[in-house]
Amino acid sequence: MMSDAGQSPALQHCAAMLARLPYESADARGLMMRKRLSLSGLLIAAGLLAGTPALAQKAQDTLRVAWRDAIPNVDPYYNSLRTGLVLAHQAWDTLIYRDPETFSLKPLLAASWRYIDDTTIEFELRANVKLHDGSPFTADDVVYTVTSTLSDKQVAVPSNFSFIAGAEKIDDLHVRIKLKRVFPAALEYIAMVLPVYPKAYRERVGAEYSKMPVGTGPYRITRVDGATQIELERNDDYFDSPKGKPAIRRVVIKEVADATGELMAILGNQADWIWMFSPDQLDSIGRMPTLQTQRHESMRVAYLNMDSAGRTGANNPLTNVKVRQAIMHALDRPTMARQFMPGGSRVLDAPCYPTQFGCDQGIAVKYDYDPAKARALLVEAGYPQGFETEIVGYLLPQWQGAIQNYLAAVGIQAKVNQLQVGAVVQHSIEGKNPIELGSWGSYSINDASAFMPFFFGGGGQDYARDPELQAMVEAGGSSTDPDKRRAAYSAAIKRVTERAYYMPLFTFVTNYAISRTLNFKAFGDELPRFYLASWK
Repeated sequence: MMSDAGQSPALQHCAAMLARLPYESADARGLMMRKRLSLSGLLIAAGLLAGTPALAQKAQDTLRVAWRDAIPNVDPYYNSLRTGLVLAHQAWDTLIYRDPETFSLKPLLAASWRYIDDTTIEFELRANVKLHDGSPFTADDVVYTVTSTLSDKQVAVPSNFSFIAGAEKIDDLHVRIKLKRVFPAALEYIAMVLPVYPKAYRERVGAEYSKMPVGTGPYRITRVDGATQIELERNDDYFDSPKGKPAIRRVVIKEVADATGELMAILGNQADWIWMFSPDQLDSIGRMPTLQTQRHESMRVAYLNMDSAGRTGANNPLTNVKVRQAIMHALDRPTMARQFMPGGSRVLDAPCYPTQFGCDQGIAVKYDYDPAKARALLVEAGYPQGFETEIVGYLLPQWQGAIQNYLAAVGIQAKVNQLQVGAVVQHSIEGKNPIELGSWGSYSINDASAFMPFFFGGGGQDYARDPELQAMVEAGGSSTDPDKRRAAYSAAIKRVTERAYYMPLFTFVTNYAISRTLNFKAFGDELPRFYLASWK
C-alpha cells in the first residue's frame, strides 16, 4: 500500500485536503455529489512538487499501475474481482483469444477447435508452448484445469463453469471438453474465464500456488506481496500468440486503500496508470503536463440488488414488491448517470448490457423517476412512515450518499455501509446485504448468460430466489435455437422487472489517467491489456 514516505510535504498536504473534501446536497431531489474540484492549481502543484521525473520509469522499462481493488488471492479462480480478471489475462492464457476490437475468436493455446457433437468440443493444442517454469504445456494441463475447477468448492464464480461436464485427454496435443447441455456461449466463456493451470507445478506447490503462480501468459508473476503489491516480468519465451509479445519489460501493481490513494499515486509520480477514478477529476488531471486521460463506455453496469427473498430477515420490508417498486421510482437515474458517469453513460432498464445476446431492453418494465409515486407505493405497502434499511456497497461514497438522499426524500432511512469490494461480495454470498450497490462487468462476455445467472440462478448473489425465474434463465442458456434463447431471456427480464427484484442503474464510463510517455488503448470490454502497451 502506498505510504507517505517519499512524498514531498506539499504532496502530503494535497492528499490530506483531497481526503477532507466535503459533500453537499446538489438539489431538492437529494442528489449527493462530491464538490467539483476547482483544484486545477492544486493538482498541478502536486505533480510539479512530486519530485521524480516522469521519464524515470520509462528508462527503467517499468509500468507502474495503481488500483484500489486489492486482489486477496491472485489465483484467477479464487476471486470475482475485475482486477483479478485483468491480472489473469496478463499472466495466464486461455485456449481461445477474443479480439478486443472485433470480438472475433482466434486460436491461443488451442491451434484450432471443432464441435464433435452438440455437447463436445475438441481442441488441437498449440505445440511447443512453455509454462513459466519452463515445462511444456500439454493436454494434461487443460484436463487438470477443468477437473479441479469443477470439483473445487472455493471457486469464486461457479456459474461461469456450470455448463461444463468435464474434459478428456485424447493425446498430448488433443483434448475434448464435454458440456452438460447445449450452451451456445461456451466458446466465449472458454476464451474469457478459463485460464489454464499448470498441472504438475500446481500439484507440487499446493496452497503456495497463489504466492508463486505459474501460467503461460505474456507476463509472469514474480512477486505477490499480500494485497499490496504484485510484480510481473515479461515472459521472453512467450510463443507466437495473438496477444503479441509485451513491449514493456516489467509491470508493478500497487494496490492502494482508496480513491484518494489512487489519485495521489498518479499525481505524485508513483504510478503511470490508474483507472475508475471520479470523473470530477478527469479534466484537471488531463491538464497536467505529464499526464493524459481517456474515457470509454464499458460493459460494466451499476446496480441495486434488493433482498426480495428475505435472506437478511423475515420481517424485511424489501420482501414486499410495492416497496421495491417504490425504491425504483425514488431514484433519478438519468441525473445520476449524467453527474457520476459523464461521457456516454446510458440508463438501463433490463438486467444486462445492451449488446449481450438476449438482452431485450424493450421488454423491461420502466421505472421513471417519480417520488410522489414512490411515496404512494409505500403507503399501499403498509409503510406510510417509511422504514429503516441498509445500503451495502463498494462504489464511490458519493454514489451511496446520493441513493441515501433519494430514499430519505420518500421516507426510507438507509444506513450506508461502505466496504471494500471483497467484503461486499462475501457479505452478499452470506445473505447479509439488504440493499447492495455494486457493479457487474459480466467478465466481458457478450451474452446475457454472463449476467443473469449470476444474480438469478440460485447462487450466492441471488436475492430473488425465484424458481420460475431460475428456470427461465436456465432455458436461455441451454438451446441452440437463437429464437428460443431470446424468448427465454425476454421472459426472465420481464419477470425480474415486473417484480422489481433488481435495479440496473446505468452503464459505466471508465476513466483512465496515464503517463504521457505511455501508449495505452482502452477497450469496451473493460480489460486493460498491459501487454499491448508501449513507451512513446
